[in-house]
Amino acid sequence: MNIVFNHATFRERADMLSFLRLCRERGVGTVSIWGDEITKTGDSNALAALRDHGLKVSGYNRIGPFLPDYLGRAEAELERAAHFGADHVFLFTGGLVEGERGLIAAKRRVEDQVGRLLEIARRVGVKLAIEPLHPMLAGERTVITSMTSANDLCDALGHGIGVVVDVYHVWWDERLEAEIMRTGRAGRLLGFHVNDWLLPTRHRLTDRGMMGDGIIDLKAIEEIMRRAGFRGGLEVEIFSTDWWARDPGEVMEIAITRCRQIFGDRPEATNTYRRRFEDRNSIRPS
Repeated sequence: MNIVFNHATFRERADMLSFLRLCRERGVGTVSIWGDEITKTGDSNALAALRDHGLKVSGYNRIGPFLPDYLGRAEAELERAAHFGADHVFLFTGGLVEGERGLIAAKRRVEDQVGRLLEIARRVGVKLAIEPLHPMLAGERTVITSMTSANDLCDALGHGIGVVVDVYHVWWDERLEAEIMRTGRAGRLLGFHVNDWLLPTRHRLTDRGMMGDGIIDLKAIEEIMRRAGFRGGLEVEIFSTDWWARDPGEVMEIAITRCRQIFGDRPEATNTYRRRFEDRNSIRPS
């Protein structure tokens, strides 16, 4: 099992250099990085740390929101992502702009904007990643709120763009299995983000759960992903004020243990610290 850590899970208490070091200490070989954290660290320092720790980059976060001057800024970010060897670059389209009502016109606008970005991405050699978000975020964060919408957009635009499945945002969708299989048949499953949906949910952005603490059938969705042909890693991405407050190394240990328990096979990540965390941080009994 391959575990990928997204820096967003830890960056409140670990800058990029610390994050990369902690990943390497735990045998995690692939990371998902953020452009604003690279800027804080400096491109040369970040590249050197990735190289020294032998880490690969899966996702680069992110392009957007799509404001009027987005193309110029986006081109620089896409070139930077390519320089860092990212497999894919996340698109953060933003929600409705001033004067828009409803989603039909907004989706047409986004399709046009993503199409322009795709021309640049093809030229610099990186893939664009659409990540459908939960419908509750449609107004301010994205108008792509289902796997169906993401697949329709990819169908319209052609090669060079794919989909990242984040369980937090899509677990509710009764068409989820059919749409994941559709994505897989088209060869555009780019990533798989794992976390959990808590009851009650206190905040729509910053109250995601650690795997196993909520109500999502994580193993079932992972099995669909594998049947659809996805061979990538389990990317741990948890936006949570509770988990951000904890020691990032401890959070990594808990996440590794939970992935091992829920998804079965022993993850590639191994280290001398794991044993002391496994017992006390196992999945809560029902």
